[in-house]
Amino acid sequence: MRRIASIVVAAGLAGLTCSGTAAAAEEKTEKTPQQQRMADCNKQAGEKQLAGDARKQFMSSCLSGKSEAKPAPTTQQEKMKSCNEEAAKKNLTGDDRKKFMSSCLSG
Repeated sequence: MRRIASIVVAAGLAGLTCSGTAAAAEEKTEKTPQQQRMADCNKQAGEKQLAGDARKQFMSSCLSGKSEAKPAPTTQQEKMKSCNEEAAKKNLTGDDRKKFMSSCLSG
């Protein structure tokens, strides 16, 4: 009789262990809001093919919750292109353009 009782107890414990493992596995598949945000931002950065400092800056902005986070130009060439586009939109010429370009490129 003792043998049957110990088999029943062992089987019961095995069942509890298995159900506990299944519950733990379910908990791991549910992401916390921060984990979900990280996954979403990572996906967006991948779609934009960002790398290096631009990716770091984008991820920082995205994870902090800023909407439509844009990476700032990282190289001097990209900065120059961006500043030129802004100056063209503002129809700047001559000294006004020089002043604008100087301030844009320095900041």
